[in-house]
Amino acid sequence: MITPEIVVNGRFLSRRVTGVERYGRGILACTGHEYRVEATHVNGWRGHLWEQFILPQTLNPGSVIWSPANTGPIAVRNQVLTIHDLSPLEHPEWFHLSFVRWYRLLLPVLLHRVRTIFTPSDFVRNKIMQKFRTNNIIVTPNGVDRVTFHPQAKQDRYDLPRSYILFVGTLEPRKNLAELIKAWNEIKDEFKKTFLVIVGATGTVFGPLRLQGGLERILFLGYVEEEDLPGIYANAQALVLPSFEEGFGLPALEAMACGTPVVASDGGALPELVGDAGIIFKLSEPGSLSSSLRECLSNQQVHISLKEKGLARAERFSWQTTAERVWNTLHEI
Repeated sequence: MITPEIVVNGRFLSRRVTGVERYGRGILACTGHEYRVEATHVNGWRGHLWEQFILPQTLNPGSVIWSPANTGPIAVRNQVLTIHDLSPLEHPEWFHLSFVRWYRLLLPVLLHRVRTIFTPSDFVRNKIMQKFRTNNIIVTPNGVDRVTFHPQAKQDRYDLPRSYILFVGTLEPRKNLAELIKAWNEIKDEFKKTFLVIVGATGTVFGPLRLQGGLERILFLGYVEEEDLPGIYANAQALVLPSFEEGFGLPALEAMACGTPVVASDGGALPELVGDAGIIFKLSEPGSLSSSLRECLSNQQVHISLKEKGLARAERFSWQTTAERVWNTLHEI
């Protein structure tokens, strides 16, 4: 049997590393399989044009292409596509109009042309099955490198407070930062030595982010390089992920691997990822987030329990395990 040539759509490699990009990079870092990467340094509409018209010309007959970052060339049927979520289709208000129009045009066609679809969670898998009536879907969850993300991780780039709760993610409407800041203002006077640290930058495809209320003891670090993240996680009192919806929720996994308790919403795949290893608050209940933060910060027994459960939970997620699932599927096509 002739082994097919595996080609990776490396368009994502030119972008700033966030969750989607870390997924692709995490799998490529697990060696042991031969593949060829086709990449470009252009983004935006020029990146779309490269992906649709230039990338297909680089393929040999019989090549199998893996597109790990939500989009791929429509002309190539011998393709496996990773879809991280359907939010551009279901919540267009979170994105720029041009981005929404492109995804609405591209995804319905692409999803019915590719051979197999990868998703990071059962939550996204079920959404795709219901919306597009397709069953050729395999769950390939995000992983975490526990050599890098661990409770003893340090960082010396940022002079952070001794006590802080942490948010990590792109600053976009989906992340529900307004609710986090509201909850913080409700509890901050009870924890006068604690700060809220927000890690992340605005993206180019998202709608405007509007934050209201006081910003007392809130630090915005902007985009943080990957090598500094483990130490920032490990020294936090808790990670808070208040998103309206997540296709996976990688910061929660990375925080658990660092022994940091997680407080997350019941949005999307977060309950699936966190399980009983974190505090899940209800988006539909006013005050649920502030009471969850209060419990995590004030109850030492809860804090210790969440740390232990989180570390155990993180052991279930490995880039190597996910990579084997990805490469085996590609070789079977």
